Amino acid sequence: MLRRKIYEDLLRWKNNHSNTCLMVKGARQVGKTYIIRAFGEKEYKSFIEINFISQKELKSIFAGSLDAESVYKRMTAQIRDIELIPGKTLIFLDEIQNCGNARTAIKFLAEDGRFDIISSGSLLGLTYAEDGDSDVEEPESVPTGYEDFLTMYSMDFEEFLWAEGYGEEAISILKSYYDNNEAVPAAINDKYEELFREYIVVGGMPEAVADYTANHDFNAVARIQERIIENYRFDISKHAKGAGKTKVKACYEAIPRQLAKELKKFQYSTVEKGKTSKKYGGSIRWLVDSALVHACYNIHEAYIPLMANAKEEQFKLYINDTGLLCAMYGFETKRAVLNNTIKGTAKGGIYENIIAESLVKNGYKLYYYKPDDDHELEFLVEKDGEVVPIEVKAGNTATVSLNNFIKRYEPAVAYKSKKTIPHYMVMFL
Repeated sequence: MLRRKIYEDLLRWKNNHSNTCLMVKGARQVGKTYIIRAFGEKEYKSFIEINFISQKELKSIFAGSLDAESVYKRMTAQIRDIELIPGKTLIFLDEIQNCGNARTAIKFLAEDGRFDIISSGSLLGLTYAEDGDSDVEEPESVPTGYEDFLTMYSMDFEEFLWAEGYGEEAISILKSYYDNNEAVPAAINDKYEELFREYIVVGGMPEAVADYTANHDFNAVARIQERIIENYRFDISKHAKGAGKTKVKACYEAIPRQLAKELKKFQYSTVEKGKTSKKYGGSIRWLVDSALVHACYNIHEAYIPLMANAKEEQFKLYINDTGLLCAMYGFETKRAVLNNTIKGTAKGGIYENIIAESLVKNGYKLYYYKPDDDHELEFLVEKDGEVVPIEVKAGNTATVSLNNFIKRYEPAVAYKSKKTIPHYMVMFL
């Protein structure tokens, strides 16, 4: 079993929740079903899984009265040999977007409190009005106040290291260099730089990581990644509404091209010449809400809260998993990354994407700072009551933009100038 950090979050919820159910959100194939199933089978005496896509007939459990007693009675009638043990049963409602009554019933099941309930599904970030899949059902009532939420992403670099056999002690030693502002010995640094390049190419999708750590076959990983990308394209075709399907797909396909050019903001003209947000703005929102991409907004003043200073019309988009981004670029790009021979603006775009992805996985919202045509800081984050600038460099180049920012805003920490770290140490930010 791949070790995932979210398992500890599930344990905390199990031990601390009161009259709430849990919804786990996230993009397709990041491992939601796998980890919830493993959690249920290990941590509970009884585990019941209902998938509303593969077991459509079980939607009848939520037909009729939705009080807890009626739901559980129908559950025992529809599913053979299940045990409902108060305090020791987890019920997993997967693909819950396909059963509106099940989502409505969450309130009553949470109030009842005898059994733990976790729900999950595909594209849960979309509102029901945005989803064009005719099988998706809008609940009569959303259980506001009765759901806790967790967002799951693909595996981060630390989880990748765990999968490769690196334990707590090795990572703790590495973190001590970070905490103490000490240079990493050359041999250790070279090894982690190599591992980080492998992570960039393999990405964090659990299926790809599991195959890679077992076989170390980049071609097998590529086949898995291509299948995931095709599944994402299928999701766009199935869930985007009407004529929007083509627009959403065009915007998604444009992101790797824009990153390779290191454009300073998303340009609709690269999707279709002469077009603006009037035609494609809704498609961008769809991609962000579906968790296929991460949005990063330009801010005009670097003061907390950053969201209050964001320019909503100026943003960049990053692919949710850099391994998938590299797969979109193809074999030669992957080889150049692994060999550390990649050059040009594509290199900068790839490294920006991996840092953006890592920051999101660490719980940060993404912003960047571009006050004029000559200066730019790739990321600003809020940390410990401060705005922290992060300059991403694929090599040892000048830090004029960061120096200017430090002079104007005097941040407590500035990653690259006041604190220079290797790319792989982003996991400690």
